[in-house]
Amino acid sequence: MRTSSVRRTALAASAAALALLVTACGGSGDDQDKADEGKGEAAPSTSAAAPAKTLTAAELEKAALAQSDVKGGKVVTELPVTDDIAAEKVQTQDAACLPLAHAQAGVAQGEPAATVKRSWTGEPVKPSADTKPEDALLAALDTEKVLINLASYEGDGAGQAVKGVVEAAEKCAGGFKATLVGEPLDVVKAATGDAPEGGDEGAAVTLTVAADEGVKAPAKIVLVRKGSTVVTFSAVNLASMATGKDFEVPADVVAAQVGKLG
Repeated sequence: MRTSSVRRTALAASAAALALLVTACGGSGDDQDKADEGKGEAAPSTSAAAPAKTLTAAELEKAALAQSDVKGGKVVTELPVTDDIAAEKVQTQDAACLPLAHAQAGVAQGEPAATVKRSWTGEPVKPSADTKPEDALLAALDTEKVLINLASYEGDGAGQAVKGVVEAAEKCAGGFKATLVGEPLDVVKAATGDAPEGGDEGAAVTLTVAADEGVKAPAKIVLVRKGSTVVTFSAVNLASMATGKDFEVPADVVAAQVGKLG
């Protein structure tokens, strides 16, 4: 998961990416910071949901993001094994934090009726010819990678999936340790943020991940529920994994995917 500060910590955004891009997540955050940060702005936006049809795998495929749905970046419809992580390959020392680790790894919550995965990677801006080599490398990595998981549920499973992630963020505000495909992940903080719009309910969580060389880097999780379907976006910025600088989950990608659910 981490072979370099950029490489290892980047896995956070894509379970696989984190597993490949991040290198040992060492270090732990200040205790007071941990206590303060997890309370975030909170919780998911919710609205009473009427019974909704549980989508089949074929229907999820039709609703999943395609290249033609976005103006830029690359959409991958058949994920490599490094990005397609199975639920059993994700473990946490504290079971209460497992929903966060699953979301970060691009794994659906609970027991969905069907799931479909996609990934989207942005296009970095080319640096000028006189840019220093180290700055050019960071510029080449300065783009977001997003793992997208669409999962449909029976009954109230979709609502419970969102609720479980929010509760995990509250319980694990002070951080947690996990392994993704055998690679260690050290999250020092978890904080909720403004819930996304466009669905019946949603949630947003920022994880602060301990990367190499003392860097504490952000990894973002966004969930949106539309009826019986939950879309999870797990995002990292590869340059941020090396610098710790904050970034935003691409709103246009979220909107494009959510919009396809009707």
